[in-house]
Amino acid sequence: MMLRRTKILATLGPATDQPGVLEGLFHAGVDVVRLNFSHGSAQDHINRANAVRELSRKTGRLVGILADLQGPKIRIARFKNGSVFLNEGQDFALDINLDENEGDHSQVGITYEPLALEVKPGSRLLLDDGRIVLDVVSVDNMRVNCTVVVGGVLSNNKGINLLGGGLSAAALTDKDMEDIKTIAEIGADYVAISFPRSADDLHKARRLLREAGCEAGIVAKVERAEALKGLDAIILASDAIMVARGDLGVEIGDANLPAVQKHMIKRTRELNRVAITATQMMESMIDNPIPTRAEVFDVANAVYDGTDAIMLSAETASGKYPIKAVEAMHRICIEAEKQPSVRVSDHRVSIQFERVDEAIAMSAMYMANHTKIAGIAALTESGSTVLWMSRISSGIPIFAFSSHQKTLGRVTLYRGVFPVYFTHEAQDHAEVNREIIDQLKKYQNVKDGDKFIITKGDLTGVQGGTNALKVFTVGQGLTP
Repeated sequence: MMLRRTKILATLGPATDQPGVLEGLFHAGVDVVRLNFSHGSAQDHINRANAVRELSRKTGRLVGILADLQGPKIRIARFKNGSVFLNEGQDFALDINLDENEGDHSQVGITYEPLALEVKPGSRLLLDDGRIVLDVVSVDNMRVNCTVVVGGVLSNNKGINLLGGGLSAAALTDKDMEDIKTIAEIGADYVAISFPRSADDLHKARRLLREAGCEAGIVAKVERAEALKGLDAIILASDAIMVARGDLGVEIGDANLPAVQKHMIKRTRELNRVAITATQMMESMIDNPIPTRAEVFDVANAVYDGTDAIMLSAETASGKYPIKAVEAMHRICIEAEKQPSVRVSDHRVSIQFERVDEAIAMSAMYMANHTKIAGIAALTESGSTVLWMSRISSGIPIFAFSSHQKTLGRVTLYRGVFPVYFTHEAQDHAEVNREIIDQLKKYQNVKDGDKFIITKGDLTGVQGGTNALKVFTVGQGLTP
């Protein structure tokens, strides 16, 4: 069986709570699951996380857990009758002073008090993911008076975006602070921060997580236009970047999204971080058993761009065909990864490395890409070695051997890296090498004559200690 390098991230929800569905996602090839804290109770998320951990134990296949914080939701309030139809050219107001249930054809309340202070005449507001467009005419006593540019049905609690960005809502809300306690209890591998404006938001999130006893990696969801201005700092403050194409597309305009996606993935990999591509990747599969051709191209193009992971949202959380959606993504990725361009890289070829373990990682990938190597087995404490390796585009599978569950959970998101639980008593290098081969044979169809690279340190359990590289042939005697 051909190993898929691009990771599949699937959101859990009511659809995956049905009997047999989560197990079906495991068999279909899901690598990481997403707990969406915008929906459901804390107990729902705990139950789902427990079910994932139990299936990982049962199947011997480690699946990571990403907890996604809701973040600030800048929304309209509610209408007396649930919705209204807005006509192009009519007047319509957003008013913080209006009762939250008293919206009508001419006005509606809002949940975000500073809105009137952050817009001015000429500002363009986009409601319901850009389906409704309003131009601000005036601001009067916290009431934002607008003209409808693009009309249609507007219903309760729809989101508000400012074209070009600039709304100042804090990235972490009181609800997020409370949810962090649940996430620490779950022991999530990653936590996604919604709507960060700057690296400071991510540093704060990391500090709060650590204070709660959670060592999860930080995922920055790039959803605001202003986040693009300080993109490098945001990437470096994070462990992974999510190209969140919903709100981001509304704020910068859909036509700008493809180039921004390519740039974000490229820059994230250059800075040795992980890239996730998300939102509407297979949205038609919420109701249909097969994707559209456009969705097939979208997934394949993300693979060509070098994304580490691709994400399913409502397709698996509430759709009719969650297992088929993962199976379809798997098929598309496998075919896209066969293209020669996906396996070529000049990443860091002219860079001088400051650390020995990084130099070993890069040397292993150079050797693997220029000789006939079946795979790489890397003994790793923190996962740094395999992260560096996975930034090099390649068709070579990288097996992360570690006794640390935190490290194994992290690498579930790295492109081309496969976690293997491994603990050893021996300090003899030849004996450890034999144990590694035994594990490879157990987990994969490794055959005699296959050449593998092993990277490891002095077997002291010290992070950053990788200092050795060895090539061996399966079936031949091993020396230290």
